[in-house]
Amino acid sequence: MKAGQWDPKTRKVVINDIPKPEPAPNQFLVKIQSASLCHSDLHMDVRPDYTVTLGHEGVGHIKSIGSGAENKGFKVGDAIGFHYFISCCFECEGCMVHNLRCETGNSKLQGFVVDGYFAEYAVVDWQNAVALPASLDISKAAPLFCAGITSFHSVESCELKEGQWLAVIGCGGLGQYAIQYAKAASGYFPLHIMGYKTIGLDINDSQLEQAKKVGADAVFNSLTNKNYIEEVKKLTDGKGCHAAAVYSASNAAYAGAPDVLRTGGLLMVIGIAPKGLDFINTFDLTTGRYRIKAESTSIPQRMKKAVEFTAKHNIQPDVDFNKIEDLPRMLEDMENGKAEKRQVVIF
Repeated sequence: MKAGQWDPKTRKVVINDIPKPEPAPNQFLVKIQSASLCHSDLHMDVRPDYTVTLGHEGVGHIKSIGSGAENKGFKVGDAIGFHYFISCCFECEGCMVHNLRCETGNSKLQGFVVDGYFAEYAVVDWQNAVALPASLDISKAAPLFCAGITSFHSVESCELKEGQWLAVIGCGGLGQYAIQYAKAASGYFPLHIMGYKTIGLDINDSQLEQAKKVGADAVFNSLTNKNYIEEVKKLTDGKGCHAAAVYSASNAAYAGAPDVLRTGGLLMVIGIAPKGLDFINTFDLTTGRYRIKAESTSIPQRMKKAVEFTAKHNIQPDVDFNKIEDLPRMLEDMENGKAEKRQVVIF
């Protein structure tokens, strides 16, 4: 089969012909339908010193089922999406928080240290899998299993009420997902009502245009508009947003986030910045200037809710379809800021 792999000798992405994998116990062999590129895939400095297949956002159909994975609610031919953690126990206290915290110490990231999804076939632990509703376009669904689910969790966890303001800081793939979730019809999950008002903040005008296209109530370029904080406050009754979710990995994006919040507002941490957040001080937190929470792709047990909400409201990203041979160019385009849509490989 063909696979897009990291070559440690040349430190480049290459397309290789490699053997098709076989499912180990408790695994599915999946015929990959589509796999998508994420900004995390640019972190070549953390790649291993051995060849590995890239990609951690994928969807496909079950081709065969390994021993121990039978009678788990899945069958050959099922369309599934999946997380990208493998070899963890999925049951310990650590795994109930995040699978990277598995107490066995065996958890690995597919697409980073073990083979991922930019290949015609891949193996996944059955505990990671969720059935895809027929209403989802499987060719566009791969980004849901990193960017989409992370965005859903982050919006849902903002503790907002219908009509309150959410600042979406960083309007790339995650931010665009978040705007769609925030604007989705309220009442689907009674305990977590969506239907928020959204403000998109970014330094890229093309990303801001996409944010408007997917439903942002207002957008501001925080680099070129020197008065954007005042304009955000004016738009939000002079007080600021009830929550600000940072989807950018930029330290500068985080540093500006508290200024768009009202007193007691929530700063939601999603993007992984290269350095610590040195603007945070205990006085601001203890006196309620703002609060802090964080979200991620989280654990497989939370996937079903996100997938059902996504299908219910027909939330899917704007994508560019590619072939596996295009992967080196796709990475280059993303690194150079040329990729405005989600870049997806179709098999």
